[in-house]
Amino acid sequence: MVYDEIERASREELADLQSDRLAWTVKRAYEDVPFYRDALDDADVTPDDIESVADVDRLPFTTKEDFRDQYPDGLFAVPRAEVVRVHASSGTTGTPKIVAYTDADLATWREVMARSLHAAGVRPEDTLQNAYGYGLFTGGLGFHDGGEELGTTVIPIGGGNTDRQVDFLADLGSDVLACTPSYSLYLAEAIEARGVDPADLDLSVVTIGAEPFTDPMRAEIEAALDVTAIDVYGLSEIIGPGVSIECADAQDGLHLWEDHFLPEVIDPETGDVLDEGEEGELVLTTLTKEALPVLRYRTGDITSLNYDECDCGRTCVRMGNVTGRADDLLIVRGANVYPSQIEAVVLESDAVAPHYRIDLRREEALDTMDLTVECHDEFDGDTEELRERLRDRIESVLAVSPDSIDLVSPGTIERTTAGKVKRVYDHRDDREN
Repeated sequence: MVYDEIERASREELADLQSDRLAWTVKRAYEDVPFYRDALDDADVTPDDIESVADVDRLPFTTKEDFRDQYPDGLFAVPRAEVVRVHASSGTTGTPKIVAYTDADLATWREVMARSLHAAGVRPEDTLQNAYGYGLFTGGLGFHDGGEELGTTVIPIGGGNTDRQVDFLADLGSDVLACTPSYSLYLAEAIEARGVDPADLDLSVVTIGAEPFTDPMRAEIEAALDVTAIDVYGLSEIIGPGVSIECADAQDGLHLWEDHFLPEVIDPETGDVLDEGEEGELVLTTLTKEALPVLRYRTGDITSLNYDECDCGRTCVRMGNVTGRADDLLIVRGANVYPSQIEAVVLESDAVAPHYRIDLRREEALDTMDLTVECHDEFDGDTEELRERLRDRIESVLAVSPDSIDLVSPGTIERTTAGKVKRVYDHRDDREN
């Protein structure tokens, strides 16, 4: 069962709809956003040149730097009087990215979020405990409005406040929890410390997003909370959460709502469009946004696309679990390393917990990488043997070995109770990323 029949549309029907909406979006961007008018003129492209989705690669890219350069409202396509809500990125790495919504944009957001939650197995009779942060971050209000649109009971508890989170899970019988992967693990520890058996809770689904995670970490979450963990994806620059989500039926890739968002995957170095199934950087073009149409936005997220029909019957393209970000790539002694690769290796072992940190330093012009990993609370083996096993496995996968591996007691590594978890601490040139 689907929320909207467009989820089962033929590829031909989708392409026709996308072509019409892409032409509308490019025309709107050209006429109403000076930044895009200049960019399209520089690319020698006019709105009349965009006749179908096959022409999308003629359009210029949009980057996060463009959002920051056009701060605060240089990318808006409507007068301020038509903007009914503004959100923003955290701005922790520079000028925040400001995004805007008209009434119609908010209606679209509610619809794609309700569609997403429905695909995750959430139903109107369920209670959704929303542990994403409210405010300028899009996660909290995105899930809140989508849950209400679907008809669920929404508990707007927000991020943190862990004792009350556990109280509400038990006392209000929450069926669905929405939060980051790292916070779901922290919450599982709090539930265990309280002496509560997760199997005694009504909780059955956790929608996890806003951070990259690996399948081994998902397995840890599912085991710790006795739930199905559903991967959800979105980003403020496009709309917020609700761009794509796994279906509970198959959990085989994230269904991307192509009637609203047009995806491509490109080589992050050359910008060339890659074939189906090849892994690269996800690029998204909005098809229905009014206040902030976005052309070919380079998300920085590494994934792939699969156009085969899903076992659940949905025909929209599925993107793979985001394995990392193009700008998260670490170059350590000439080797390319993604933090997610280290996580995948670490979590292969039942002897360690799903908590780690990576410290990068530079000593006499050479990069060093130190890895800190928590032992599992039930581990009682030889730590030196475990350290060497981890070192050998990491080196076999990454072709580079950490300079040190520090195995620490459970609970040693700082937890994140709100916001996104920080795994990498880059001390090279006295900077932290």
